[in-house]
Amino acid sequence: MSLSVLAQEAAANGIDNKGLAALTYGLGAIGPGIGIGYLVGQSVQAMARQPEAAGMVRTTMFLGIAFVEALALIGFVVFFLGGA
Repeated sequence: MSLSVLAQEAAANGIDNKGLAALTYGLGAIGPGIGIGYLVGQSVQAMARQPEAAGMVRTTMFLGIAFVEALALIGFVVFFLGGA
């Protein structure tokens, strides 16, 4: 099922563009949430296995979190621009 078919069904059921944009952003926020969870979990595991490398792992973890969170923030901005 394509996105255009879903949009047509949503319009037929009374969901306007703002509601559809909110639904789309909600679905899009799942990816960065899973990504951050996986990243932090693997970083904690790496720090537990090699405590002497914890500083380097922590720095890399924060950089990864920043990049993944940037994706979510870009989606949030697109939500407001497209849903208005």
